[in-house]
Amino acid sequence: MTSGGLGVGPSPESADRELSAACLEDRAGDVAGAGRGKEQNRFRELKARVFAATADLAALAGWVSHDCGRYATAQRYWSYGIYAASEAGQPDRGVEIVTRMSHQMIYLGHPGDALGLLGVAAKKASLPATRALVASQTGRVHAALGDEQGAERHLGAADELVADGLGNVPAWVDYFDAAEHAGARAVSARDLAGVGRNRRASDHFTDALALRRPGFDRVRVMDRIGLAAALFTENEPEQGAAAAHQALDEAARVDSTLVASRLNTLLDAARPYRTAVVDEVRTRAADLAAARPTTVAA
Repeated sequence: MTSGGLGVGPSPESADRELSAACLEDRAGDVAGAGRGKEQNRFRELKARVFAATADLAALAGWVSHDCGRYATAQRYWSYGIYAASEAGQPDRGVEIVTRMSHQMIYLGHPGDALGLLGVAAKKASLPATRALVASQTGRVHAALGDEQGAERHLGAADELVADGLGNVPAWVDYFDAAEHAGARAVSARDLAGVGRNRRASDHFTDALALRRPGFDRVRVMDRIGLAAALFTENEPEQGAAAAHQALDEAARVDSTLVASRLNTLLDAARPYRTAVVDEVRTRAADLAAARPTTVAA
């Protein structure tokens, strides 16, 4: 119906339809926006998981390469792992991988480089476990440099963190515990004794062995070899020989360059003694070390 030839507007039914259409369009826009948000969240979550898994694989591949004596390859894998940890939003994961790189620097006789890496790691570590790991390893490096005060400062900080409890420890760093720290203290005591400091490394190696959890066979063997070497250094050749034979029995079942390098420390420690018992230890250790030849003594 018209009035004066002019339209009077849409009917109520038409207006309702237009309003409903507009509401549906707005709701569709909201749903589409929410969908895009969910897709973006899923993508970010997937990206984080993929990069976290990549970091884990790179860390493992690097360690296997290191244990096989492929040091440059290990460094490349670890560099990939640090990048992947950053992309995954896991800075402490990257810190743990940096400690692996620093471990290799210590192993290869470059404590200054190890200290530089650990300095960077210390600034980024936030979890109690990674903070303790960095402190423990930093103390070990100071010991390798003959710095007793620096070693004790950092090892003491790790002592406190371990004693307070490391909290909810991620799987990728759950190997670091009181036993691992005791091992770091043992090697530190050995290195400080080597520059004239009076510390009994054998006590710390004994602590590490008592604390080791099942499943850490290679590290346990290294502790046993370290204990034997420490006893020789501490002028206990008979005890050293007995400990050495037990260590060599276990070392024969482990194929590892790291174990071979620890055998070299045993050979060095046994060198001053010229008895039939120690000669037998020397022969067995040399035969085992020859299976994985390395010039490193660690």
